[in-house]
Amino acid sequence: MAESSKQTAGVDNTFRRKFDREEYLQRAREREEKEKEGLLKPKSKGPPVQRKPLKHRDYEVDLESRLGKTQVVTPVAPLSQQAGYYCSVCECVVKDSANYLDHINGKKHQRALGMSMRAERATVDQVRQRFEVLKKQKTTGSFTEQDLDERILKQQQEEEERKRQRRERKKEKKKEKAAEEEAEIDPDVAAMMGFGGFGSSKK
Repeated sequence: MAESSKQTAGVDNTFRRKFDREEYLQRAREREEKEKEGLLKPKSKGPPVQRKPLKHRDYEVDLESRLGKTQVVTPVAPLSQQAGYYCSVCECVVKDSANYLDHINGKKHQRALGMSMRAERATVDQVRQRFEVLKKQKTTGSFTEQDLDERILKQQQEEEERKRQRRERKKEKKKEKAAEEEAEIDPDVAAMMGFGGFGSSKK
């Protein structure tokens, strides 16, 4: 029993890191001396950068212009011509539309544009002016049942016009096909066999 206690007495099982105070005091003194000599600049925070508040986008985000298109991608191509959505502000490529939207609404992108992530607080006068603008838009662009009927009628007419054009194209294709078949038939062979052509009797 006494032997086992002697063996375990010298084992350090605390797993705590031991700091040598003298070593760190020496390092601190050396750093202070370097700062005095001007070799090492002290880490001082400059004045905070004043960024503009968030503003809404005045452009449409283009997510569908390259939808369904095939593109050859090479590893040596510039970033703007690689697969995915290219951000010219941050000069990076994002692989899908969801991540692209997250990126352009994110902190890094807004900082690159010089904006903070805080929206400007609107005053009472600004809110009243906005309400007035929206009221004017509502009265000038009011939507009636007559407008709805006109739009439905217009859509029906456009649909009929498309159907008519489709029918005409089909007729033209049939005529072209029949003309090609007639040109292929030798008239002497057709007269000898007793019929005008090999085409069907349906028109």
